[in-house]
Amino acid sequence: MIHVDERRAELERWLAVQLNRRFALAPASEDASFRRYFRATLDDGRSYIAMDAPPGREDCRPFVRIARMLREAGLHAPQVFSQDLERGFLLLSDLGTRSYLQALEPGNAAQLFADATDALLRWQLATRAGELAAYDEALLRREMELFPEWYVKRHLGTELTGRQKDSLEGVFRLLVASALAQPQVYVHRDYMPRNLMVCDPNPGVLDFQDAVLGPLSYDMVSLLRDAFVSWEEAQVLDWAARYWEKAKRAALPVDADFGEFWRAFEWMGLQRHLKVLGIFARIRYRDGKPRYLEDTPRFVNYARAVAGRYGALAPLARLLDELE
Repeated sequence: MIHVDERRAELERWLAVQLNRRFALAPASEDASFRRYFRATLDDGRSYIAMDAPPGREDCRPFVRIARMLREAGLHAPQVFSQDLERGFLLLSDLGTRSYLQALEPGNAAQLFADATDALLRWQLATRAGELAAYDEALLRREMELFPEWYVKRHLGTELTGRQKDSLEGVFRLLVASALAQPQVYVHRDYMPRNLMVCDPNPGVLDFQDAVLGPLSYDMVSLLRDAFVSWEEAQVLDWAARYWEKAKRAALPVDADFGEFWRAFEWMGLQRHLKVLGIFARIRYRDGKPRYLEDTPRFVNYARAVAGRYGALAPLARLLDELE
């Protein structure tokens, strides 16, 4: 039986009307969600990106809205040329083929991260109340609960004891309190090298549709403690300090004490590490995409390092030892 990709065929018919000329369509990138991206290349060499976001599984409206907000804040996000929200199709500007993840090396990392930091500061400085949903306690907790549900129970095949559940809940409370105590700014929520493109102006910013109003350190820790590439702790500390200095000069409400900022940065990262461990397991077992699970040891190492540096987080360090 021949499998026919009806969604792609429908997208091609839609693009033929939007572009009104011959084009070649090829996959542009893989996504952890149900969205798909294709590159439409015209016979004159120009190219566009077509998004296929199946209705019922994905909603294009946040993407369209936040792309506009990012561009208004001075960031290089895709321009939306055409949209069919009912069918889940978007025609976007093409930010190129080279991501930070592909491009980063010791010789260019400092400049690329400086560009990414400057863009992030513009995004944070554009913050206005009431524009984005809050990264509130319910959302922070819902994300962390993915860790015991999908990583521990489904992936490791382990049922937490009552004592272990209590220990984890105590850590969850600390991480939520720390996140909510931070100044609240616009948060991309996946500001990492895979979602930043090397282009002019640099960087191009992708995968922003889940943006919220949340903790100031969140996007910076996403950038520096990434799912797919790691850096020496001294280098992460240096880049975080450079961000902190720039944020102070820009009059963003960072803590005047770098030590306090760094603690909040680390604890925010731990919340994200636990979330991502759960998400990568869920993508494997629910969505049938096993590749992401290969990077879970990186996040276990991140989490273990942070939990081992702070006495209040020692129960999580013990739990990770018991689980692993």
